[in-house]
Amino acid sequence: MKVLHPCFNEEALGFGRIHLPVAPKCNIRCNYCNNHRSCNKPNLGACERVIKPSEAIEITSKLIAKYNNIKVVGVAGPGDPLFNNETFMTLKSIKEKGILKCLCTNGLLLPHKINLLNKIGVKHITITINAVDPKIGSKIYSFVKCNGKKLEGSKAAKVLIQNQLEGLRLASKRMIVKVNSVLIPGVNDEHLVDVAREIEDYAYIQNIIPLIPNYKFSNIAQPNHRLVEKIRNECERFVKQMIHCAQCRADAAGRLHENTTIFTA
Repeated sequence: MKVLHPCFNEEALGFGRIHLPVAPKCNIRCNYCNNHRSCNKPNLGACERVIKPSEAIEITSKLIAKYNNIKVVGVAGPGDPLFNNETFMTLKSIKEKGILKCLCTNGLLLPHKINLLNKIGVKHITITINAVDPKIGSKIYSFVKCNGKKLEGSKAAKVLIQNQLEGLRLASKRMIVKVNSVLIPGVNDEHLVDVAREIEDYAYIQNIIPLIPNYKFSNIAQPNHRLVEKIRNECERFVKQMIHCAQCRADAAGRLHENTTIFTA
């Protein structure tokens, strides 16, 4: 299988991607994420501003016409794409030939949205899985909103992890799946190998992302290169590791590491 998505295959780095920040709402609260306060902070969900689906479609057409290397159009936030109807409105309206559709999700709603994603043509998906043990997950997530209820502690983490793993299994039958795992020293660093072991049969690739100290984890030091390499090597026994991540913004555009957005490209 030839994978042309640059986030899934280092050999595809010549291709560009567009992230459309149409999804502001989130249904979980990660202790390293402050997107609920401002989406233009230094974290993985950063963006200049949230846009409407109509503007997203207009920007997409403009950038595809301007650059001949755009291969991917996706939604990565600043909230959770599956928790926002704007995600589906936008991706359904992207009709340019040869464009791969993708999104990133925390996975809470994935089992319930998998058929809709398949219907609108999403072929690549990234699921952020930081733990497969609810006790560890309870240290990472402040709460989870599920079926109209706000869950906290191990109960919240258990529901989230169950849905993530079920969604991962379902997605792997129809899509190419990448799993993002945020490396949080002293919290899940020794546990990420268990995550890799759990996703081994379903994920195409795993991306170990060094924590960006923020929000409740602002006092945790960012993991150094040596620790990141150590964890990647341990996880490599079970699943291929991504080593070229650019920790993209939710409004990124162009090729990885070009540091451009849909507003500046």
